[in-house]
Amino acid sequence: MSENERLLANEAPAFSKAARVKYFNIVIESGKGATVTDADGKTYIDLLASASATNTGHSHPHVVKAVQDQAAKLLQYTPAYFANDNAAKLAPRLTALAPISGPTALGWGNSGSDANDAIIKFARAYTGRPYIVSFTGAYHGSTYGSISVSSVSLNMSRKIGPLLPDVVKVPFPDPWKRLKGESEADFVDRMFAAFKLPFETYLPAEEVAVILIEPIQGDGGIVKTPDAYMHKVYDFAKANGILFAVDEVNQGMGRTGKWWSIEHFGLEPDLMSVGKSLASGLPLSAVIGRQDIMNSLGAPANVYTTAGNPVTAAAAMATIDVIEDEHLLERSTRLGKKAADFFAAEKKKFKFIGDVRMYGLDGGIDIVDPVTGEPDADATTKIIYRVFELGAIIISLKTNVLRFQPPLVITDEQLQSAFDILDQAFSELSAGKLSLPDNADEIGW
Repeated sequence: MSENERLLANEAPAFSKAARVKYFNIVIESGKGATVTDADGKTYIDLLASASATNTGHSHPHVVKAVQDQAAKLLQYTPAYFANDNAAKLAPRLTALAPISGPTALGWGNSGSDANDAIIKFARAYTGRPYIVSFTGAYHGSTYGSISVSSVSLNMSRKIGPLLPDVVKVPFPDPWKRLKGESEADFVDRMFAAFKLPFETYLPAEEVAVILIEPIQGDGGIVKTPDAYMHKVYDFAKANGILFAVDEVNQGMGRTGKWWSIEHFGLEPDLMSVGKSLASGLPLSAVIGRQDIMNSLGAPANVYTTAGNPVTAAAAMATIDVIEDEHLLERSTRLGKKAADFFAAEKKKFKFIGDVRMYGLDGGIDIVDPVTGEPDADATTKIIYRVFELGAIIISLKTNVLRFQPPLVITDEQLQSAFDILDQAFSELSAGKLSLPDNADEIGW
């Protein structure tokens, strides 16, 4: 029995099956830059970046030193009662980076989930309105508030209701809803009509507190909202006194070649959630918003014992240093162009590659049936498993979308090696050489 197998067998009786989306039977033991090594000593190129939580790579020396230095001084004293020096320095630094003009404030959390919960709380408090509008395909987290506004998997609502009341979900304008021959303008008009339908039939706009959207959906398939659609939604919100909030947990912190994905639209949110890569994967999140909104609640309405603690705040300060000093926004843009060119060339070679979406080092690649054009879940599973066997980690979303989100520090050489692995897997699938793993029915969302 391998060390991976031994550890997993030891864990299995004590670990809930609800707590992990299953992909590969490995135990991650260490990581460096854009690679991770399992308990058997095999090293992989990481094309997932811990679900976009390690944009600065694994164990970046500057982040590690900041954590070590702070841990030797003070691990934790609850920020619920007293400030600590790192968090006190981080708050104005992070709010200054937010794409919100005017006075801006934040509150700390431990995960993107509670940051999205906080959006709900502050929006209701500030507006005095009950209703929350979110989108199909969204993933906002796993707390009761954030799971209530999510809709990427039935297992996020199955057997755990009732969920948070007064949440209305509208269709996200993803490319799978576009009709054959439909123009971009007609698609946007049709999807915006679907957005407005609740407001015209049962949902009074004057009772809606906030519209929450991922400018680029993450777990929904790495899909950018059409620009014209986003502007229509934004204008509708402003015309009706509804707050406009964005989830930047997956797509923020430089992932798309900008600090925040909403910057691709030239719009300013009223509220935003940040997490994942904020502290290079350590448990820290933030809800950031206009100062008047963020002061609409009093303590302890958004207080957590460990949120914004000295160690995670030190990691976040160091993370921002790395993104700035190593020019990771520019790096994401440059390497993202190389990735876009690679996948475009592969699409010409292989008819099972459908739509390719790339926003910096942030991509969704559809795998489809070459004859029908429909999603091909089996082919997708064959690809990700073969890529894993060849020495890289990539997973699937929505059953048939390859999730391409390597750490932004990945080297040109590592990226080329990943391209070579992907090309080999695509070629072998095309030649009929790949088969499904024995546990294929367990793999994926």
